Amino acid sequence: MNGSAPDHRAGFALRLWSLTKKEVRQLLRDKSNIAIGLVLPIILILIFGYGISLDVEQAAVAVVMEDTSPDAHDVVAGLALTPYLKPFVTRSMAAAERLMLDHKVDGILRLPGDFASRLHAGDGLVQLIVHGADAATARIIESYVAGALAQFALGAAERQGSVRPPRGVALETRIWFNEANTSTWYLVPGLIVLIMTLVGAFLTSLVVAREWERGTLEALFVTPVRPTEILLAKLIPYFVVGMLGFVLCLAAARWLFAVPLHGSLALLVFASVLYLLVALGIGLLISSVTKNQFLASQVALLSSLLPALMLSGFLFDLRNVPVVVRVIANVLPATHFMTLIKTLFLAGNVWTVVVPNLLLLAAYALALLGAARLATRKRIA
Repeated sequence: MNGSAPDHRAGFALRLWSLTKKEVRQLLRDKSNIAIGLVLPIILILIFGYGISLDVEQAAVAVVMEDTSPDAHDVVAGLALTPYLKPFVTRSMAAAERLMLDHKVDGILRLPGDFASRLHAGDGLVQLIVHGADAATARIIESYVAGALAQFALGAAERQGSVRPPRGVALETRIWFNEANTSTWYLVPGLIVLIMTLVGAFLTSLVVAREWERGTLEALFVTPVRPTEILLAKLIPYFVVGMLGFVLCLAAARWLFAVPLHGSLALLVFASVLYLLVALGIGLLISSVTKNQFLASQVALLSSLLPALMLSGFLFDLRNVPVVVRVIANVLPATHFMTLIKTLFLAGNVWTVVVPNLLLLAAYALALLGAARLATRKRIA
């Protein structure tokens, strides 16, 4: 009796080691797994970090100068000083409209012929027409032009002495949690969610299905291996690949894009481990239920990767979506991990946010891994 427990533990360790070596060899043999697990994360980091931006810079604006006074030229000069706008002076409104129809400019700023006289009378008026195909960009350009015009109007009024700023009142603007005011700080931390979902759920969803298709899983039925050992052996290699992807993202965020980490690194790693276990659980459950790699990949794509991209808060604020969509989003584990990642990176250890989301991820991990274990037991026991 006393010797049976050590023998049992030794047998478990030996079987697990053998199965894990087999899975590692299979992982390394399939070059597509390495490409998706390690190369694709690097490509996504570079694309989202350098190629995709939610900011608007150098927006082309056609300026129709029906008034050629010095005040009108000051307006154009003020627009040219901001890095967000690129003004083009046109001869007529018709020419500007042609540029707008061809989408060569994003807006038209028209200075009427009586602009200077009305300005000196305290009633300066300009017309702004913005291309509305992209509503978000249109609103940003509108705010940029309005800010530039407000600065010009204040300077003109002070030069004329007609309007003086109230004494003792000043406006100082500060942006919390994104001092650089760049969407890169918003996008790059969210990439950790996408990459860990890709490696954890998408790649893992194929492993058991591949065994069924190749007929190798039946060979395990006559061996003394247990369902838990099979699942652990399939989980360990992809867990390592997922954490390598996390390290790549973290290194790129800190040293390539200078995204600050205001929260605890240990908490960030712990949260990432929990979410990777959740993603692995999703992948193993899908892989255990389906016996076809194509079907498994489609189910994983629809149930994990696309929701992580579209409904986790990666691209837009979930408070702006309908209530039904918001409820669905809050059921997804990726949404809670996205909240954790962005909070730890940009705000810090906000415990009222960190603790509930960590508990939810832990519950998801236990439930999904347990469900994968039950599904596998039904098939190989």
